[in-house]
Amino acid sequence: MKLNELANDKNKRKKPKRVGRGIGSGTGKTGGRGQKGQTSRSGVSINGFEGGQMPIYRRIPKRGFVNPFKIEYQCVNLSTIQEFLDSGKLKVSELINKHSLLESGIINRNNLPVKILAKGGIKTAVKIEVDAASETAIKSVEKAGGKIVVTAIKKINVA
Repeated sequence: MKLNELANDKNKRKKPKRVGRGIGSGTGKTGGRGQKGQTSRSGVSINGFEGGQMPIYRRIPKRGFVNPFKIEYQCVNLSTIQEFLDSGKLKVSELINKHSLLESGIINRNNLPVKILAKGGIKTAVKIEVDAASETAIKSVEKAGGKIVVTAIKKINVA
């Protein structure tokens, strides 16, 4: 094969079927839409309509519950913090908080609370200040000689 023998695939760009171009074309007159009625017109939108039968989304009962007050955390593992400390993206001497985690690229959103999880482990003594932490993560950091300070999250009171 040579460069001058290269060619585009002939079937790569198939043209769409041109509907409604005269009766002789085979796809003319009604253009594959049948006769009359709502679905023969443009702009029809009857998704979920089952010809007068009770639709499936109304036959099946509603299930579950979505808590509107759920707190969504950005989870950070201790192994990730250790990797960033080893690579120099985080400094051991400085306080590790939401701002430093955001700057280093461990988290990417400033508006969500941060939670430290104990996956992996940590060998360096560091001081961490976050919104939440698991008990195992707190024990693991204290075992390495560091400290985790958990700041309380304001909860919404529903009366």
